[in-house]
Amino acid sequence: MCGIVGAIANRDVVPVLVDGLKRLEYRGYDSAGVAVVVGDAVRRVRRTGRVAEMEAAAVAEGLGPARLGIGHTRWATHGGVTEANAHPHISHGELALVHNGIIENHEQQRERLRALGYVFESQTDTEVIAHLIHHYRAQGASLLAALQQAVKELHGAYALAVIDRREPDMLVAARMGCPLLVGLGEGEHFVASDVSAIVSATRRVIYLEEGDTVALTRDSVQVFDASDRPVTRDVHVSDVSLAALELGPYRHFMQKEIHEQPRAISDTAEGILDAGDFVPSLFGDEAEAVLADVASVQILACGTSYYAGLTARYWIEALAGIPCAVEIASEYRYRKVVGHPQQLIVTISQSGETLDTMEALKYAKAQGQDKTLSICNVPESAIPRASRLVFYTRAGAEIGVASTKAFTTQLVALFALAVTLGRLRGQVDDAHAAALLDDLCHLPGSVQHALNLEPQIAAWASAFAPYQHALFLGRGTHYPIALEGALKLKEISYIHAEGYPAGELKHGPLALVDAQMPVVVIAPNDALLEKVKSNIQEVRARGGQMYVFADADSSFTESEGVHVIRTPRHVGLLSPIVHAIPVQLLAYHTALARGTDVDKPRNLAKAVTVE
Repeated sequence: MCGIVGAIANRDVVPVLVDGLKRLEYRGYDSAGVAVVVGDAVRRVRRTGRVAEMEAAAVAEGLGPARLGIGHTRWATHGGVTEANAHPHISHGELALVHNGIIENHEQQRERLRALGYVFESQTDTEVIAHLIHHYRAQGASLLAALQQAVKELHGAYALAVIDRREPDMLVAARMGCPLLVGLGEGEHFVASDVSAIVSATRRVIYLEEGDTVALTRDSVQVFDASDRPVTRDVHVSDVSLAALELGPYRHFMQKEIHEQPRAISDTAEGILDAGDFVPSLFGDEAEAVLADVASVQILACGTSYYAGLTARYWIEALAGIPCAVEIASEYRYRKVVGHPQQLIVTISQSGETLDTMEALKYAKAQGQDKTLSICNVPESAIPRASRLVFYTRAGAEIGVASTKAFTTQLVALFALAVTLGRLRGQVDDAHAAALLDDLCHLPGSVQHALNLEPQIAAWASAFAPYQHALFLGRGTHYPIALEGALKLKEISYIHAEGYPAGELKHGPLALVDAQMPVVVIAPNDALLEKVKSNIQEVRARGGQMYVFADADSSFTESEGVHVIRTPRHVGLLSPIVHAIPVQLLAYHTALARGTDVDKPRNLAKAVTVE
């Protein structure tokens, strides 16, 4: 993995490929490359580092013009960050291939191909695929037939795009477990792992399904299913705009996306507010029947989405009065689970393509779990298509690797689910629902108030930057926000940070507290405020530096070692969403002070489509 773009056109595709790779940089990567067919030869340029370095090399080597080509940004899995391991990979100077995903049986295939005389130049699983397709080409198969034969022998996940100098008017591709789409143009067609890579050329796209292969010429697109039968896939018009992919007045996409949260939350809540109540139809046509007899909820997610699920557990149990469990998807899928026909399986994924979450959903369904709901930000992605019910958040394109607006809009969706279940079970009456709807209506304003604290938080960041470790504390619904704050700080500033329930401090983590261990405390004005104050005294007594985000209506005063920033007045159950904003800003400005690459943190990728 991590990003694919390919093009066949009546114009030079090199600028298209380079532009597409630049738009895929947000996904995280450590090398980049392009390969094109020029005359009767395949030419390739690869570089470790940024796309700009590869682009400069392509210009220096006079790579174009070319009317057929593929490009890739790689996030290392098999093999280190070297030019030899970078994509595209070439077999016998004739065939070039790019790949996202992981091939689990690559070692067996490697030995087989070595016995056939193939020589490997990289440590990657991807080179195996290139040689395997070449092997079937050498036996007389067309490029498409060779691809279709080869993928049947691969175990694992892949999105592939392949070109061959012997078929200069054909681009072929395949998908299993990793996202891949086709872009439709006039006299030109494209493949990409993300619509953002081709949005400057077209917004008309086909989302390939599991097992699909596709053959593209300049004038035609043919899609085949897993049995190699021709099929028709729906054409969609993407709503991703070029403006959403530009920085505008902001220094980084992360900063831009933090500031887009009032609008993203408002857009996500629009359908709820328009309905005038928390109604099942928010989740799809089948929702009333699916949700009517739900007896428990199982949430499956990874990373930031998992923390959204942890927050939702408090809401669901409080408002609906039913048990709710939250599990990391990669753990759930590898243990024996006890399912129940009245359990609702909720999967949360920004991209809708997170492999561990997708596989956990498949596993749950295989156990007879029929009630499935996806919360996702990308229409027509794999996880929503595999779910009976869907709630699409309306965060818009999220470019920064560290999730911000996707997280808060997921929380809005989960809040709507909790109240809807409460309504169906008679736990939330009309007056309570109206009050919660009013709170949701005013939420964007409270988030904007929190955003206005940015100068104060930036001042804190200069003090934070020299530290190497930090603790984040919260209680109740704000404990997951402490976890999320710690994750954000780790992701982009590279400061080691951990989130804890504040009550757990004395059960171990207090041993770490000294003048070099700052402690960030989320202190809303709720029923647990006095408990949090007691935890703060435990830290002060050990000489720790406290950084407290306290609601405007809570009684906190600054003192030596205790720094306080006043967040908006307490907003009830929706408070975790508001308190997510300051911890995002703290991470962003601390990373800025430390000079790290905010939008492209080392070793991380935006869409995690491998285990």
